[in-house]
Amino acid sequence: MQIIISLLIVASGICWSVVYIDSIRTGFRQKTYCMPLFALGLNIAWEGIYAYTDLFVRKSIGAQAIANTCWFLLDIFIVVTWFRFAQEEFDSPLAKKWFVPWTVLVLFICFVLQILFLVQFGDVEGEKYSAYLQNVAMSIAYLYMLNSRKSSRGQTMTIAVCKCIGTLTPTIYGAIEGNIFIIVTGIICFVLDVMYIGFLREVKRTEQAKAAV
Repeated sequence: MQIIISLLIVASGICWSVVYIDSIRTGFRQKTYCMPLFALGLNIAWEGIYAYTDLFVRKSIGAQAIANTCWFLLDIFIVVTWFRFAQEEFDSPLAKKWFVPWTVLVLFICFVLQILFLVQFGDVEGEKYSAYLQNVAMSIAYLYMLNSRKSSRGQTMTIAVCKCIGTLTPTIYGAIEGNIFIIVTGIICFVLDVMYIGFLREVKRTEQAKAAV
């Protein structure tokens, strides 16, 4: 059983690393952002806070601490793509004017929310439950981004599929533990992620058909 759990954790770590790396690669190549702002804010806050907690509070240098640290560093590059390219996709002059203050405010709110989970529920439970709630929010945010862009710009099947698997694998681990919260939120994420994969594939097929004409 321990081997299965270890494999699930490793699979999740690899998949999420691929999501971040492909988001960075695609972002710079297409000159756009690949992760919605609130998803990015919740991610970098969660990974930064718990990387710090693992390394300097728990004094742990285990697999999760290393993963959190690596993900946090990758998130920094995704933040760079947001600041470099996202403003161009805002339509109104007012939105462009308030781009930086709005971004800073969202990032601040995300850090506050993650800290509240840590303070209220402790580092172990706070890390676990906030991760699944933010994954639900992320899954919704990706669907909204696909709909608002009306194209596959900044979105790849690699990101979509790896995001789905990256959340599904620890959900299986949670199911083995019998954690109802993780099971339910994990299923919600899975349904939303499968929808996103299906919709993104349809959008890409439409784009390919138009390009072939």
